Amino acid sequence: MPELPEVETTRLGLIPKIRGERIDRVVVRNGRLRWPVPKTLPRVMAGQIVREIERRGKYLLWDCGSGFLLSHLGMSGSLRVLPAWQTPETHDHIDIAFDNGALVRYTDPRRFGAMLWIAGRDAVHPLLDSLGPEPLSDAFDGAHLFARSRGRRVSVKEFIMNGQVVVGVGNIYASESLFLSGIHPSRAAGRLSRSRYERLAAAIKKTLANAIAAGGSSLRNYVQADGEPGYFQLNTFVYDGEGKPCRICNTPIRGMRHGQRSTYYCPACQK
Repeated sequence: MPELPEVETTRLGLIPKIRGERIDRVVVRNGRLRWPVPKTLPRVMAGQIVREIERRGKYLLWDCGSGFLLSHLGMSGSLRVLPAWQTPETHDHIDIAFDNGALVRYTDPRRFGAMLWIAGRDAVHPLLDSLGPEPLSDAFDGAHLFARSRGRRVSVKEFIMNGQVVVGVGNIYASESLFLSGIHPSRAAGRLSRSRYERLAAAIKKTLANAIAAGGSSLRNYVQADGEPGYFQLNTFVYDGEGKPCRICNTPIRGMRHGQRSTYYCPACQK
């Protein structure tokens, strides 16, 4: 599913096309998403000017002055900028058309995303209330991870994928970050030292920054705002590499399951 790098890449792709532009109309073909699209959304958003597009975790917040459009890509969604004449297909559920001719189309085969309206000048919503710090911000570091991990028996991989601890560290990025920091994914979160968490926090920042630079990861349906795939998955160290030689030591990469998710690691490099 789209994680922080994919959502940030989408944000960066949308901004040059629609920031400062007026919304002409909103067309909702199928509002039955994970959270139903408000019936009033087309009326409320028509005429609004998109002042800015912000991101909180995996949510995009479209600042329209009088309120915010909160959007989420779900498990298989994408937001693409298309020419206004482009004919919608089966899974193209929502169009946001602008006066400048741009068309932002929300596509989601599994319909597990969201398009919700937040009225007012504050982007306050229950979906955002319990989110942890942004991993690329100064609020996130090894000290934060160390403090939150005390007494936790859950594996360190599951720990860093918890959105209440830190947002946006999805499965592929957790595996890669743990490899870069030399930490075995099954290690109990509460048993790691502060120095190891400092290395892990630095690895998370590096991994996510590299993924954003590569346009995210296109494992299934995700594409960037211009329709191009992401390329981070082409340069991973361990993810989806079971049986392949480690790029550092040549030891075969192993695979296992953590919380119903596939996990990959090098038994020699990660302790």
